[in-house]
This record gives sequence, structure tokens and C-alpha cells, in this order.
Amino acid sequence: MNKLFPQPVLSLTLLIIWLLVQMSFSIGNIIMGAILGFVVPLLTAKFWPDSPAIKSYPKLFKYILVFLYDVLVANIQVAAWILGPQDKLRPRWLYMPLEVQDPFSITLLAATISLTPGTVSAHISADRKLLVIHCLNSPDDEATVQGMKERYEKPILEIFG
Repeated sequence: MNKLFPQPVLSLTLLIIWLLVQMSFSIGNIIMGAILGFVVPLLTAKFWPDSPAIKSYPKLFKYILVFLYDVLVANIQVAAWILGPQDKLRPRWLYMPLEVQDPFSITLLAATISLTPGTVSAHISADRKLLVIHCLNSPDDEATVQGMKERYEKPILEIFG
């Protein structure tokens, strides 16, 4: 089973995303989504050699909901910042000390930050202890970093251990 479905969560996610993008639950779309969910993880398995096991699926689900909510809110905030007075923006380079250490968790954290509008992960130190982030608007640098640690890094530690 592990060789046939090396990433079962990815397989299910691909199926769901395919159906949502197609906006149709027809048998043809279900079959195509299932094929994608089967083939893509098989073709990419060599790139995931040491992915950590998920320790809590409810916490993973909550993390995804928090992330989707944050993306929605950040889109509105960024639009307001761009359409509003530019002189009130405080773009900053932020330095986030990392507690997560495995490459998969660091990648997930950096991707989450980059996919949230208004922030971009720019660099991970060679020793994996520091993440450099560009933030479009950060009135309080420490609070911004602490917010990312609480909303993203802490749950990742709880999900993957």
C-alpha cells in the first residue's frame, strides 16, 4: 500500500482540488481526479524521501482552514494597502528564528508564508535556524513574527511532531 500510495493525503488533496477546479462531480471528473491523485504522488515520490508522518489529522485540517482564512483576509488587506495611502506602508525584512527543523516542515512553513498575500519567504539559513521574510506592511516587527510563529509554525510542530 505504501508503494502504491506513497502520499495518501496528497492523493486525496489532488482529487478534491481537481473536482473543485472543474466544478463538476461527474464520473469522468472523479476518474480523472483519481488518476491524478494516483499518478502524481508516484512520479514525485523520490522527491519526498523523508517526509514526516502526520500525527494529528484534526490539527492538519484546522491548519488548512486557518491558512485559507488568512489568505482571504490578507487579500483584502493588501488591496486596501495598495489602494490606500502608500506612505503608511512599512515594508520590512523580518528574521524569524525557526523551531521546526526537518526540511519538509520548513518548506511547508515557507510556502505557507509565501502563499499568504503580503509576505514572501526569501531565504532559509544554511543551519535551518532562521527564515528571512519580506513583509509588505509590518507596523510591529516582533508582533508580526510572533503571529506567524503562533499561526503557522506552532501548528506545524503539532501536526508533524
